Amino acid sequence: MVSGTIWSLVPPAAAIALALLTKEVYLSLMIGILAGGLLCTGFHPLRAVEVTFGIMGDRMGENINIILFLALLGIIVSLITRSGASKAYGEWASRTIRSSRGALLATAALGAMIFVDDYFNCLTVGTVMRPVTDKYQVTRAKLAYIIDATAAPVCIIAPVSSWAAAVGSSLPEGSGIDGFSLFLQTIPLNLYAWFTLAFMLYLTAKRLDFSAMKRYEDQVRADGQEKTADGERELVTGRGQVIDLILPIAALIVLCVSAMLYTGGILEGKTAAAAFAGCDSAKSLVLGAFFTLIFLAVLYLPRRVVLFSEMCESISAGVKSMVPAIIILSLAWSLSGICGEEYLNIGGFVGQAVGGSALVGALLPAGFFVIGAGLSFSTGTSWGTFGILVPIALAVTGTADQEMLALSVASILAGAVCGDHMSPISDTTILASAGARCHHISHVSTQLPYALCVAACCLAGYLAGGLAGNGFAAIFVGAAALILLLAVVTVKAKKSGSKIEG
Repeated sequence: MVSGTIWSLVPPAAAIALALLTKEVYLSLMIGILAGGLLCTGFHPLRAVEVTFGIMGDRMGENINIILFLALLGIIVSLITRSGASKAYGEWASRTIRSSRGALLATAALGAMIFVDDYFNCLTVGTVMRPVTDKYQVTRAKLAYIIDATAAPVCIIAPVSSWAAAVGSSLPEGSGIDGFSLFLQTIPLNLYAWFTLAFMLYLTAKRLDFSAMKRYEDQVRADGQEKTADGERELVTGRGQVIDLILPIAALIVLCVSAMLYTGGILEGKTAAAAFAGCDSAKSLVLGAFFTLIFLAVLYLPRRVVLFSEMCESISAGVKSMVPAIIILSLAWSLSGICGEEYLNIGGFVGQAVGGSALVGALLPAGFFVIGAGLSFSTGTSWGTFGILVPIALAVTGTADQEMLALSVASILAGAVCGDHMSPISDTTILASAGARCHHISHVSTQLPYALCVAACCLAGYLAGGLAGNGFAAIFVGAAALILLLAVVTVKAKKSGSKIEG
């Protein structure tokens, strides 16, 4: 019997190894799931396939609300894009902004506002702000960095986003923990997301650059022009205004939060805190997204911002845009299911193997951060990374120590976003380059030193947090390391005269 033995490590290990070798996360996850099916059935091929797709069907059925939310979110994003509201925001920004620093800060602000989905973020922010930053001679590489720094890092700390739904659904069935509640606990502990935003804002406010970005900026100024990437012509059919961008996002937040209170029982007399704690987060996101779609129809159709035929076209286009995310989530859920207690019981084995070692437990957050960053860098996907590692973190840390569990999961999410930032094959990195119309390798090479600097501060924080056994130590030490780093960068930049005049 392989359940609860070292053989239970084979499916996730096979998925990770193949992902690193092939860079194809879909096939790697599928082979890992099939390997688990073979182990469960004593290497009976037909029964292994039957078990594999049985688990896949069960897990997709259990998470159908997440799939529905992603589909509805894709439609919302498609409608907002088609409305022309993003273009209106760009025109308003062009009239309002007066400097290169203002253009970059406005880009960061727009990126923070569009937190519902990273794909939508990258393409919208790039399309809207590129004419504004070009006006003030901001390089495309700098624009791509700002876009990338406010895409995944913002989405991973936003409670109402496609990323929150994906993380919340990564926990194995029967874990006894609400995925959304655990995600909320990881938000303040996601050091890479917060530190990246702080790092980016500081450099922008001080108009400082160093390393590869400084060399790139100096070269562009010396040449007098920048080589840019060609892109497809944007087709905007709507007549939207700035308010048509702001109101739908605000409505999505308000309606999703209201739905959480509703499913938590606030109409039955529960307090707001109790309602949030007991809500059905997946169902709430579906309800919030559905009523946001109704709101969009009422907002756009009577004013002819979007025609009825265009709205119908956005339905299929929006759902299609979310298919890759749905596929990878379904495979990650299936891998988690085959490793669950009913089948291979990886939790039983891993818990026994490392549960008695205090040193191993103390090093877990830092270890998960490094592994998550490496896996995400190699595969180019954050979602596949935490889909593989979050169930393992739960198996190792257990549910008794909630603080250490939250810190471990937060380190996985931080590592996944970090590796995603540094990877040349990451979808968000590619989309940031496309949105800025920047040569992809220029974006990757100039962003890499910045990402590594932030990653080093995060590693110091997670080491301290694991050794101290609490998240406050991680935040304090990581923040202190970031402040020290920025102080050193500032002193060296002033000595080398790298300040950019805006």
